[in-house]
Amino acid sequence: MNKLLQIEFGLQEVKVKKLDGYENANYLVKTGDENYIFKTYKYNDELLDFVNAENETLLFLQNKNKYPTPLQFKDNSYIKILNIDGEKLICRMLSFLDGQFLGNAIHTKNIFQSFGLSLAEMNLNLKNYKNNTIKARQWEWDIQYLNLNKKYINDIPNAKDRNTIRYFFQQFEEIVNPVLPSLRKQIIHNDANEWNVLSKNGEVSGFIDFGDLAHSFLINELAVAITYACYNKEKPLKWASVILTSYHSRLPIEEKEIKILYYLIAARLVISVCNSAHSRKVDPQNTYATSSEKNAWQMLYKWLSINPINAENTFREAIGLTFEKPLTIKDLIKKRERNISPILSLSYAKPIYMVRSAFQYMYDAYGNTFLDAYNNIPHVGHSHPKVVTAGQRQMATLNTNTRYLYDQLSDYAEKLLSKFPASLNKVYFVNSGSAASDLAIRITKIHTGYEKLMVMEHGYHGHTQTATDISDYKFNNPKGQGQKDFILKTQIPDTYRGKFTANDKNAGKKYAQEAISQINNSNLPIAAFISEPIVGCAGQVPLADGYLKEVYPAIRKQGGICISDEVQTGFGRLGDYFWGFEAHNVIPDMVIIGKPMANGHPMGAVICTEEIAESFSKGVEFFSSFGGNPVSCAVATSVLEVIEEEKLQENAKIVGDYYKSLFFELQRKYNVIGDIRGSGLFLGMEIIRENSMDPNVELAHRIKNELRNKNILISTDGPFDSVIKTKPALCFTKDNAKKVVENIDEILKASR
Repeated sequence: MNKLLQIEFGLQEVKVKKLDGYENANYLVKTGDENYIFKTYKYNDELLDFVNAENETLLFLQNKNKYPTPLQFKDNSYIKILNIDGEKLICRMLSFLDGQFLGNAIHTKNIFQSFGLSLAEMNLNLKNYKNNTIKARQWEWDIQYLNLNKKYINDIPNAKDRNTIRYFFQQFEEIVNPVLPSLRKQIIHNDANEWNVLSKNGEVSGFIDFGDLAHSFLINELAVAITYACYNKEKPLKWASVILTSYHSRLPIEEKEIKILYYLIAARLVISVCNSAHSRKVDPQNTYATSSEKNAWQMLYKWLSINPINAENTFREAIGLTFEKPLTIKDLIKKRERNISPILSLSYAKPIYMVRSAFQYMYDAYGNTFLDAYNNIPHVGHSHPKVVTAGQRQMATLNTNTRYLYDQLSDYAEKLLSKFPASLNKVYFVNSGSAASDLAIRITKIHTGYEKLMVMEHGYHGHTQTATDISDYKFNNPKGQGQKDFILKTQIPDTYRGKFTANDKNAGKKYAQEAISQINNSNLPIAAFISEPIVGCAGQVPLADGYLKEVYPAIRKQGGICISDEVQTGFGRLGDYFWGFEAHNVIPDMVIIGKPMANGHPMGAVICTEEIAESFSKGVEFFSSFGGNPVSCAVATSVLEVIEEEKLQENAKIVGDYYKSLFFELQRKYNVIGDIRGSGLFLGMEIIRENSMDPNVELAHRIKNELRNKNILISTDGPFDSVIKTKPALCFTKDNAKKVVENIDEILKASR
């Protein structure tokens, strides 16, 4: 190498140091008071053309202070093909720019302002520059060709990470792609990251490494720069705004560019982590290629927690654009109630105007991000990309009813029933949990020939007439229709508020004996006993241990069947168990499911034994227009796949146990917390008055509404509406749980 440098460039007393590189080998050449960069690349024709184009660009810029200058070999060429150590290489020499990497500099407002101005200056310099080689380039690191990175998704080892990436791909396709044809294009640097930007005296002094040059959308220059400047910042929008303001002062940014900038930044992060994952797979020893991966993932997940509207409004403000304010909540309620009855209630004292959502986050129209610790219907997360894709693809292919043969119905039925004990081997699909409850009772009456039904105190099973008949939560409401004469209500086996408490090891059996006495003393045989394993509307009250083991046989002995309502507790939510009845070591005769089974797509089902199904098949035909349609089955199948891929049942166990432990810590600090119960990500915390077990409804509501004001969604429930109830999507994290509990701690501290 030294001899080569001496012959070609006349350099004496040379010291050469190899530098870190992504795909090519670079060397720092030191001689006397001068430094140079010698760059080598493994030869191929396409790369040779591009290195020539890069050199032409640097020669066009002709600024030795801010950009490297190509130096000529002995024969006046700027590029040589040389054989070094037996390898054919493309070689060139560049001037060395002195300065501190932005990655090592102290980040101040001044240096970020300088960064924005310098970027704008470089883009203005390149505005009218043409180069057909660069223009023809299509590759993964150019945001406009984001889809070229899809082939690397499966190189990402973690399923949750892969699906986060898929989410941003979908957002790009939906929001960015339609805008792209109207955006300004020119040649841009395309890689103004913290190790390609130099600074001196608190200002940006130069740019190096033009190997990522692209003929791309001008706004992508800023998207790349902001990504790397801000990806380790606690408040990335704040720092991004400084760059935008200064850039805009030199080179005005267009409104349509600002509207998609949030998604372009996400796209660059996606490109970064996809390529890092691929590089690790093909060359595990190349640590340089994955050096920024940790920061990129951190920012990507932080980006997910930022409302895109907030990002856009912040960016607009930075460049002096106004933004349209949405209707006020008052006006929205007035608009809603023109056609919608107020009997459809709204959550919280101050209702929320939602417009988008992602995983455990929901975004309102005013730019706020809400951590959703409340909605259990988006079981695997709001807008989960695998679920969305499954629905879109199937909807575009076939959607019909069960009077035709199609694979999705039988395939999903097989997958679903594999999660149940062997005796539960027949399934009927409907389009809601309420419809499932209704159908379950219809099947029950036909199978048993009986009319009487035994239900659980505070139980809730849906909104149809039959479902209301069996829901104490509904019929026993002061505005409810009252208990029908064919309904037998049994006392909830509550070991906190009930007569037999947790201190009594036989509490479950004692409650069961009282229920059995009701069964034995009934004037008519009981067709079915229906209950949730954890009674949600009672305030997440688990049935006492041993209770179902005693009650189920008593129901069956007099000819009835046992129904477990798993609408809220099923699909791994409880952590230790896929279905709630498993926690009680019993097998029901029938199971009702709904809500989360299709992640919010309307679907429900009744699962029963073959014997029960045979009885039902002797009656009039069962048909549901939408139950089990191909789209519903495709969506529901994807939910099962995500639960497995992302190990969400395991996550519910790990995060749920941690979440519950934080509640217990809170209980030790405050004597207004009476009971903490539930399991996995289905938890309840009873709020009481000090030194008593009296429900503290006011404080429970204050906690709920104050959390809402802190952008955390949670609910209250129970007979007094005094139980804090949390049942988030199973992608909920320990950090999310900690945030919820820390905020409750603040509210309780302020309430003393």
